[in-house]
Amino acid sequence: MTMKQPLLVRKRLLPEPGSPSVPRPSNEIDLVACATILYSSETASHPIEHLLDGRSGRGATRWSGARENTAEEIVIEFDRPERVLRLIFDAEEGHVERTQQVTMEYSTDKGLTYRTGFVQEYTFSPGGSTYQREDLSFELPKVTHVKLTIVPNKGGAGTASLTSLRLFG
Repeated sequence: MTMKQPLLVRKRLLPEPGSPSVPRPSNEIDLVACATILYSSETASHPIEHLLDGRSGRGATRWSGARENTAEEIVIEFDRPERVLRLIFDAEEGHVERTQQVTMEYSTDKGLTYRTGFVQEYTFSPGGSTYQREDLSFELPKVTHVKLTIVPNKGGAGTASLTSLRLFG
């Protein structure tokens, strides 16, 4: 009787939902190290740091504005101009039906003027879609500022929120 050798399978345990993701890709811009983050409001339980903590997906930490029914702004002010090729963000809402809109604008002149990069909207429904992830590509050289305007609900009540934000050069 011959003994079978155990299979040598390359394997790795998947992270728990909401836990820090895999290591940062080499072309990801480290926003904490190379930018100042300006924001219009935040709740104490969901501060702006949650947007940049490396967690994403369903059940992850999130940033949430402190003002209901109010458009919120987040501005990334780079220390030096950056080449931006890609932006990924996600959002989750499991309690209220609402249509959130995110507009991204960028500046190449230290925030004096802005150009629209994209406008995305998505509808959350507790009985249906509760999570949205956007992965958008660009060719934006020498960006000094990236501004996100988050309208929490185009047709009613809500609070602006995002789960994660990542930029790549």
